[in-house]
Amino acid sequence: MSTTNEIPRATARRLPIYHRYLRYLHNAGKTRISSTELSEAVKVDSATIRRDFSYFGALGKRGYGYDVAYLLDFFSKTLNQDRLTNVALIGVGNLGHALLNYNFHLSNNVRISCAFDVNEEIVGKIVSGVPVYSMAEMIEQLRIQQIDVAILTVPQNVAQEASNDLVEAGVKGIMNFTPIRLSVPEDVRIQNVDLTNELQTLIYFLDNNIS
Repeated sequence: MSTTNEIPRATARRLPIYHRYLRYLHNAGKTRISSTELSEAVKVDSATIRRDFSYFGALGKRGYGYDVAYLLDFFSKTLNQDRLTNVALIGVGNLGHALLNYNFHLSNNVRISCAFDVNEEIVGKIVSGVPVYSMAEMIEQLRIQQIDVAILTVPQNVAQEASNDLVEAGVKGIMNFTPIRLSVPEDVRIQNVDLTNELQTLIYFLDNNIS
């Protein structure tokens, strides 16, 4: 995602949500939408939506709302939806297999194009349409395929070592599914996905009736 304005991280996280619903509206033939209608659909208050949109200039008109086709085109370009991003999967265990089967089928611009593992039974084979290479080949293959983004699903005891190799290969973004907090250079971005923490947070909210 690239924009000339520096936008808050929370806003950046909401942009794909807006984009997904705008695509749904466009496919359904909807031509315009108000911030209130969008708020009800994506469960984000209308003031926050207007503030998020304001970072990108005048996207709507008072009394008219937002043009769906224009917004969809704008956010598609903002999120680089017109560019295919190939992603590497590091670790083809249970979670890795699930991600390969999913492989972002609902996205037009992201796909897992290669995977890496130590299991000799799957190395050198095609799994869910994706070639699996050995970990020993990872740095070389990532450089050859010019991959900037990787998903890390290896056991936690080898997570830091794997991330070191990713950095050496030139990867600039890592989605980390391991519980380890990785140490990487400042120019490498880490997105931590801790399913256990998310579930525990949900249970806490339910137990304490927090909305």
